[in-house]
Amino acid sequence: MPRPDRVQVFAALSIPLALAVLGLKYMGFLVTGSVALYSDAIESIINVVTAFAALAAVRISAIPADSNHPYGHSKIEYFSAVLEGVLIIVASLLILREAWRGFHHPRTLNAPLLGLAVNGAATALNAVWSWVLISRGRSLRSPALLADGRHLVSDLYTSAGVILGVILVALTGWRVLDSIIAALVAANVLRSGWGVIQESTAGLMDHALPDDELEQVQSTIAAEMQGALEAHDVRTRQAGRVTFIDFHLVVGADMTVITSHAICDRIENALTAKFPESVISIHVEPPHKQKDSGGVLLMSDEPERV
Repeated sequence: MPRPDRVQVFAALSIPLALAVLGLKYMGFLVTGSVALYSDAIESIINVVTAFAALAAVRISAIPADSNHPYGHSKIEYFSAVLEGVLIIVASLLILREAWRGFHHPRTLNAPLLGLAVNGAATALNAVWSWVLISRGRSLRSPALLADGRHLVSDLYTSAGVILGVILVALTGWRVLDSIIAALVAANVLRSGWGVIQESTAGLMDHALPDDELEQVQSTIAAEMQGALEAHDVRTRQAGRVTFIDFHLVVGADMTVITSHAICDRIENALTAKFPESVISIHVEPPHKQKDSGGVLLMSDEPERV
């Protein structure tokens, strides 16, 4: 199955799972009347909305490049992640409003054990699916899946805190604690949303590859550039699942076009093996373009030519 199709499968599966979790958490609120459980359910509404947004984003990102978008549509996934961050922040404000109301009008919890059991089932479902989304999002290089999975991880911490808080309310009878927990949930959700926005905007700003991946790019070029004199000005950026790599390759003055092209093919094949969805551009230059400093230099074993 092509890589974009696998991303769409995981994005599509997120929708029924998000709806199931929302139903369970809202049921937990109805059973108990807990503001804290209500805040957890509100956050799950955002999960449903963003699941639809993520699916739309990955479908658009899989559209092949065209005349209007010659580099493809992969960046759309970052917009989906930004939207998720914004919606998370909106959810936190809604939760704060309910926490404020509950603080002034504390509620008595009904059937807390049943409500906690239902909420716990939803939390377990989220735990499994967040691991799937993060692991698949990394392997498939999908910002939309990663953002969705990381938000679910944040949701897990939220749910764990809510469950603990509701237990304390039931044991102590301190009803106002329910609203305090809801306010803490809102603060955590707000932090999560801001983190998603920051990470996504980095992708929209053409952030370079992480240091470990950049090191792989450099070492691969250095290992496969036999016959060339130098590689310099290596630049990288990530656009959703697609990795863009470009650099200058200096070759000898007497090297034929066929030979230099063969070197470029060898480097490109090696890079593609490590970064399957990549667009690689190599600019071949004559010997006088060699650099002594500046930029990213990868030197071959051949002596420098003047």
